[in-house]
Amino acid sequence: MSGLFDPILNWRLLPGSHTFPGPDGGTCINEAALVAAGLPYRAIRSSADCPPCFSGPLATYALGLNDAMPDAERPRLMAFVLRLAGSADAEAVEAERTAHLVREGVRRLLPPVLERAGLARHAQACRAVPDLGAAVTLARHAAWSAGSLAEADGRQGTWVRGARAAAAARAALFAAEIDPRKAADAAEAAALFWPGAWAEAVAILDEALRIGRQAPTLAPDEAGFRMEAAKAARREPAHAAG
Repeated sequence: MSGLFDPILNWRLLPGSHTFPGPDGGTCINEAALVAAGLPYRAIRSSADCPPCFSGPLATYALGLNDAMPDAERPRLMAFVLRLAGSADAEAVEAERTAHLVREGVRRLLPPVLERAGLARHAQACRAVPDLGAAVTLARHAAWSAGSLAEADGRQGTWVRGARAAAAARAALFAAEIDPRKAADAAEAAALFWPGAWAEAVAILDEALRIGRQAPTLAPDEAGFRMEAAKAARREPAHAAG
């Protein structure tokens, strides 16, 4: 990808919250979305700090991924910088988005890590989960089985297998919560033994963003100009001090 979108791609995403963009960007995904949309800048420590035009569940999930992803994976989130401001919708739609994040996490993030822990039957059941209620129930069952397996492996001294089972138990415990942040935590836990979890989590976020109201169209060149201006504003004081 090149041309007008380059300035946005050149923005650097970092974990945590930031009082103002640095000379190379240096913000989380939600803070970057503020700059791109031309909204007043603020440090975002949680989705509660986002403007009301941001979807709460989507901003929460995006922030959870942003803070957990390795540096090499975090740029995947730049695809959403133009799609968060203006995404807020009615309560029923936000609930549907949350349900999607949780259900698809159980369907797609849990099975690979469960298989690596030797829990193929649980993995198969999770892939076929029909709805949110079943997803939560199956994730809880998987967490119990994986935890029991990790405990048994610990007693037997099979540490590597036990570590896989412990990661699966942790991922399943998070996935069993109807909470966007916990859904992101499930992706982090799954990624310990399945690097593909990050790409899958980003795909799930993309799908959830397609539910309900879409953010107003924001021209990449306009967003890029704002983001470049924000970076330049940080460079100028540094040059003056030098």
